[in-house]
Order: sequence, then structure tokens, then C-alpha cells
Amino acid sequence: MAEPAAPKKKTDIGPPHYEQFLHPVVKKNYGKWKYHEYLKPGVLVHVAESGDKIFSVRAGSPRLISVDTIRLFADLAEKYCGGHLRFTSRNNVEFMTDQQKNIDPLIKDLNAKGYPVGGTNNSISNIIHTQGWVHCHSAATDVSGVVKAMMDELYEYFVEAKLPHKLKLAAACCLNMCGAVHCSDIAILGIHRRPPKINDATVANVCEIPTTVSSCPTAAIRPTTVNGKASVQIDEDRCMFCANCFTVCPAMPIADPLNDGISIWVGGKVSNARTEPMFTKLAVPFIPNNPPRWPEVTDVVKNIVKVYASDAHKYERLGEWIDRIGWPKFFSMTGLEFTKYHIDDFKHAGETYKRSTHIKFQ
Repeated sequence: MAEPAAPKKKTDIGPPHYEQFLHPVVKKNYGKWKYHEYLKPGVLVHVAESGDKIFSVRAGSPRLISVDTIRLFADLAEKYCGGHLRFTSRNNVEFMTDQQKNIDPLIKDLNAKGYPVGGTNNSISNIIHTQGWVHCHSAATDVSGVVKAMMDELYEYFVEAKLPHKLKLAAACCLNMCGAVHCSDIAILGIHRRPPKINDATVANVCEIPTTVSSCPTAAIRPTTVNGKASVQIDEDRCMFCANCFTVCPAMPIADPLNDGISIWVGGKVSNARTEPMFTKLAVPFIPNNPPRWPEVTDVVKNIVKVYASDAHKYERLGEWIDRIGWPKFFSMTGLEFTKYHIDDFKHAGETYKRSTHIKFQ
């Protein structure tokens, strides 16, 4: 006789199981979806094999969400969606409902509170980004502020689907790239241009020298002695300004208001539809920080979007468009300057060269 199955254990370790938060239609048809369709900006319908339908309404959320905002979203979800919503990986909030009649009233209430609906199909979705000066100790720029300024300028491309294809933007506050800047169509990356400043008087007191030395990915840090006290020294030719050392050694600050700024990268994507995934490549090496609206950054990004929108083929991602027209024409059409900093002279650059098994037939 078989022993009865052991009861499921309940613990306080880890998050609750996601299944209990699924919309009933999603739970009923889990893994049995037939297709989805775009109805209008921000609205999709998902149809299951059973014929059941569920509608998602996508709205842009703020960069930093207050308790009041969360309560507003929760109240709208209760009113129109039986309490069901989700946040996407790009900071959008999606309301899930099986009642098509609730879509327009929900959009009306969202718009009345100042939350735009869109970001689906051939449009710009919300920008995935790090927190910059608000949170990160190694930030070279205020990413939250940059993103706010940029989305204000690109608002029309969020609420309307008028681009050749989807356009994903990302931003990160330093070279550690906690945002998806390496694989987005357009990326804003904060950069340091000077190595850390070493406070020799306090290094031995607040830093563990071996850990500090091993934190450097390019072996630019060496132990040394200054005035009889243990410290470190930096080979500036090897330093890549990543701030990893500052993470473990507060006596090596890297923030520099005069030399920190922003670089812009283009052409990345995760999707393998039509072409293989792509990494971003450098478009603008350096733009000085100019808070609170960063007009130079927003002008460059908006210009790239406009040129892409006017010249790309339908369903052509930004990187695919650049591959078709070539990099010289990209710089010519956008009016961006090609400089020596666009040439990859890093000693391991060969490891980034194209080694794909994809074959392009002429």
C-alpha cells in the first residue's frame, strides 16, 4: 500500500507562489494560448485555445513610485480588473481584465490622473533603467532624471504606434550596466572618465587591501605603502572606470562632477526574430551632465528616433536598419560626429568580433 503524499509545507522563506495572483482566465488557460492581437495603443487581447479572452491595458509608471501611486493603481485594478495587475520588466503597469467594456473607462481614469496608456506594438515602451544618484554609490549621472526628461520628449512615440517597429530604450548610471543598455535599441550610459582618487590616509583603516586589489577586473590596482601605511596604487592605463573598487573600498571615490557624463549607444536587441540578437555600439562618446533636463542628451536621442522613423523599413529594428544602411551613413544621416573613441582598441576586442554561426546569403 502506497504511503499518502506528504502535505505541502508552508514557510516564511521566499515570496508566495505566483499562481495565487494569476487572473482566473490566465490560470485556467495557463500554457494554452492561441494568439494575441494589438487592438489600439496600450491594449492587447490574448485568446486561448478554449476561446477565452483576456485584455491587457498598459500604462507608463513614474520612475520612482510613491505609496499614493501604488494605491491608485490598486484601486483602479479593483474597480475594473478584479484586482489583477502586473508590472512589466520595463516599468510599465498592465491591468488585466476579461471584460472588454472596462477598457475605455479604465483608460479614461488613467489619463485623468496623468498616466499615459501605450507602449505596445510599434512604439517606445517605458525605459528600463537604474536609479543613479538616488541609490547607486558608483553613479556617474542621475539616470532617473535623464529618463524623466527623455520620456517627456518622446511622449508621442509612447501613446502612438507610428514607428517602423518596437523601439526599446534603456539607461544605466555607470559602466556596470545594471540596466539593459547592452541589448536595447538606444541606450544612455553614465560614464566616469577619471580613475578613483585614493585617500591614502584612510585606505588601511576602512578597506581590506587584498579584496580591493582583487575587485579590479583589469588588474589595475596594486598594493603599496605611503608614509609607512598600507595603501594601493592604480595603473591609470589599465583603469576602465567601472568603480568596482569603490564598492569595496570607500576610500577610493570615483565621482567627478567635471569629468563624469553620459554616452549614447545604439543598435542592440534581445530578439532573434529575422536576425540574431545584437549588442549596442557607441554612437556618442561623451555628453556633459546638464541637470535637471539634460537637453543635449534628449536632443540626440530624439534626433536618432526621428531619422530611424523616417528611413527604416517596416518591422526593421534600429540595429537592423543600421546594418542595412551602414555605419558611415548612420553618422551622416544623424549628424553625429565620428571620433577616435568609436574605434575599439581594447586588448580583448577580438573576443567581441562577430563569431556567429548565422549565415547571410546574398
